[in-house]
Order: sequence, then C-alpha cells, then structure tokens
Amino acid sequence: MKRIILHWTAGGPVPNSHELECYHFLIDSLGNVKHGKFKPEANLNCREGMYAAHTGGGNTGSIGVALCGMLNFKDKHRIGSCPITRVQFESAMKLCAELSLKYQIPVKSTNIMTHYEFGKIHPSSTSRGKIDITFLPPFSWLEKDEIGKFIRSKIKWYIYQIQNQGVN
Repeated sequence: MKRIILHWTAGGPVPNSHELECYHFLIDSLGNVKHGKFKPEANLNCREGMYAAHTGGGNTGSIGVALCGMLNFKDKHRIGSCPITRVQFESAMKLCAELSLKYQIPVKSTNIMTHYEFGKIHPSSTSRGKIDITFLPPFSWLEKDEIGKFIRSKIKWYIYQIQNQGVN
C-alpha cells in the first residue's frame, strides 16, 4: 500500500451498505471504526467489483478511510445535518497513524491526503472537483487548503504517541 486517502461519506452518522463497499474503513460520528467489505490489500490489484472504489483515478495501492457524515453539506456556513464530530476526527487520525505504521506509508502530502487534494494533484481524474474533506466543523478556522497539512500533523502526533507512550 502506498497511500491513504481520506474522505467524508456525504451521508449520515453511520455507514450504510453502499459506503461499506466503497471504503476500507469508516468512522461513525461516535468515533467507532467500521471495517468495509474489502481489506486494503484488495486495492493492490483493482479488478471490477473486487476492491474498494473510493477515489476515481487513485484506487490502486490506496487505503480509503471515510468519516461518516456531512449529509447535505453546502459550504462551511451550511454544513448540513450530520457534521463531522471531534471524537470522530480524532479516531480517524489515530487509525491513519496505525495504518501508516502498519503499511510503512510516509506521512507526506503525496502519501496521505484528502480526496480534495488528490483531485487537485490529478486534475484529469474523475476525482477533480471533489470537496471531501474541505471543511472540518471541529476546526472551523481552517481554510480548505490547510486541512491536509493539519491532518498530516495530527497523524504524526498520533504516531509519536503510539511509538513513545502507547496510545490505546
């Protein structure tokens, strides 16, 4: 595995059956981690219907991690009925730290990114123009182009905690 791509589902606070097919891991609004239908290794060789299709143009070698929520998101002033929660965000960052360590994925902008960032880097892919994740309700002061860096900083913090202090 070479990268982790973070998403929001644009759905409700818990994953539905379709979302479980699209992502390897989903974090509900209470911070519980749910395993998707496919293991990350299924995306080493993407064959029709046999992998988690979470990022158009970027599924091969990528782990899809999604935060459940952001239903009816319009913009940061009208976030809809199921915003991302703080506990959910922290749980996702800890999971990404664990995945980074397990699969030896460096915490760099080319290896751990949001779906939005992937679309910006690959404008000819179907991921161009995706807005997940461009707003984090618990950290509303962040601008959309700062979120990826903030996420990577949080993941590095969790890696440090895991390696040096044993976060459970």
